Amino acid sequence: MSDHLECHPHPRPFVDNSLNSKTLHFSICDVQSRMQIDRPNDLMLAYTRLMMGFLLFTPNPRHIAMVGLGGGSLAKFCYRYLPDTRIQVLEINPYVIALRNEFEVPRDDHRFNVRKEEAADYVRTAPYRFDAIIADGFDANGVPPSLCSQAFYDNCHDKLQPDGVLVANLHTGHEHFPIQLERMARSFAGQILAVDDFECNNVIVFAFKEAITSRRFLGNLKLCAMTLVPEAWHQLEPSFFRIGKSASGKKNHARDRPHEHRRDRSDGPG
Repeated sequence: MSDHLECHPHPRPFVDNSLNSKTLHFSICDVQSRMQIDRPNDLMLAYTRLMMGFLLFTPNPRHIAMVGLGGGSLAKFCYRYLPDTRIQVLEINPYVIALRNEFEVPRDDHRFNVRKEEAADYVRTAPYRFDAIIADGFDANGVPPSLCSQAFYDNCHDKLQPDGVLVANLHTGHEHFPIQLERMARSFAGQILAVDDFECNNVIVFAFKEAITSRRFLGNLKLCAMTLVPEAWHQLEPSFFRIGKSASGKKNHARDRPHEHRRDRSDGPG
């Protein structure tokens, strides 16, 4: 099967309003984002708190590329609690961007920008490197083919700083999930860590250009505890320790087996 499946028109999301929250959907069965109305910057979904675990590997990011806006949960959290970080958000779906005010996404300014662009093209051609790339791009059919190809993961590797990290949200129920995971491992020479989110069948995968030692991990954990404001730390602390537990028990997954050179792009389906 080709690495790039047939393209579909941009799906129209819809918003489900309740007394206390707003939820973004592409279909009634799938929750894309959720916002608590009286606390719009909180991370309500477990997978988003796990994705913020990238701070355990690059605790002082200067520049983040964020693939997918959705309801803006991660964008808002980073904008509020990482005040020294520049955040570039890539979103291809104009219907999603049109809802940014509804979900109280910040306006563009000197360190925050939402750009309508194919994220794979942007990552490939960006003239600078990132400390973190946060890949949370979904449409009605799951992760678009351009955002889970071997070329995309190779380009993410190339556009990260030496101590940078790619964090990707994948869905275990998708038929091509094992191939997506294998591609990430190939691009990053096996340096990946997958952490299950038991809430929504998501798996959050962290990929590193450099091996993460226990000493570095513990040092970054202490640094996060000291530098994050209590409001942010209390939201993320349980996920941080889950990631640490997964890292210490990372033994017997296919991602630990030797992999082909990352420039081998015999992609197969996905």
